Amino acid sequence: MAEYICLFSKDTLIIKPPKKSSLFQRTIALWFAMLCGFYLYGTCLKHVGTFTMLKFQNIQLIQKPSLEAQIPTLHYPKPESFSRGECALNPVRFFAIISMQRSGSGWFETLLNSHINVSSNGEIFSVIDRRNNVSNILQTLERVYNLDWFTSASKNECSAAVGLKWMLNQGLMEHHREIVEYFNDRGISAIFLFRRNLLRRMVSILANSYDRKAKLLNGTHKSHVHSEQEAAALSSYKPIINSTSLISDLKEVEMITARALENFNSTRHMVLYYEDLVTNQTKLKDVQEFLGLPLMELTSRQVKIHKGSLCDFVSNWDDVNKTLNGTEYERFLHADYEECH
Repeated sequence: MAEYICLFSKDTLIIKPPKKSSLFQRTIALWFAMLCGFYLYGTCLKHVGTFTMLKFQNIQLIQKPSLEAQIPTLHYPKPESFSRGECALNPVRFFAIISMQRSGSGWFETLLNSHINVSSNGEIFSVIDRRNNVSNILQTLERVYNLDWFTSASKNECSAAVGLKWMLNQGLMEHHREIVEYFNDRGISAIFLFRRNLLRRMVSILANSYDRKAKLLNGTHKSHVHSEQEAAALSSYKPIINSTSLISDLKEVEMITARALENFNSTRHMVLYYEDLVTNQTKLKDVQEFLGLPLMELTSRQVKIHKGSLCDFVSNWDDVNKTLNGTEYERFLHADYEECH
């Protein structure tokens, strides 16, 4: 900012009045000096005020991003494995569903894939070789967003939004700096999906882990089911929760979640909770608007496994209840479905 400085140098022309000036002349000189002073003061005040206003406007701009920052980036991929044909001029948005195991991400992804213009390609980084270093991760992402990744969900030619599902423990946290840079460079929108009730998530994790070995559905392990009968069979197993480490386990999950949101804070993202998706259908509208999609009714064939009171699905419920009562996690005991008696 330029500074306005008024200097009187030795070269300044000074007109000296006669030694014996009249009262009238002295009065005129005084008024002239006063007018010059007021003018210079007003000019400097104006510039100071303008500078202050610019500083205030800059602060406001930082606190409130421009509207353009909220609009998903449009892409026009040119896949190597096929031609988009007449859809080559149709823009595509890129996204990633970022979540944790047993948080409803599988169900949420089936909802998204029920949209005629969405291709979400599943949990690609569950395969270790694809995430064992940053180079492999970025190469895999390039194939996905270039529409060269084929799954049963692919609607490649005329897709309006393309993405994947990515768990926090699949290389995402270890290499978050490079991944955030890639997301920002490529204009990829992140959709975070978590569970509010971490105790229900724990029950789901333990039950799913048990079924990997037990294979309760006719010798087959299923993480997700499509019938009430299958859901009832899987929910018949009641895990034992380690009440000794329960509070520290819950704290750890909260810390991981908070760290993930902090690491990806600079990306274009939205945060969802499974419970809100279940109870509030407008959340799915928010997701479609976030991705810049035409609004559609989204559906899924998946059936929830653990319905009803949480105490009905835990073998040592009394121990769990005693451990959490009176703590910050007591809220998990009480119902998002039915109260335990």
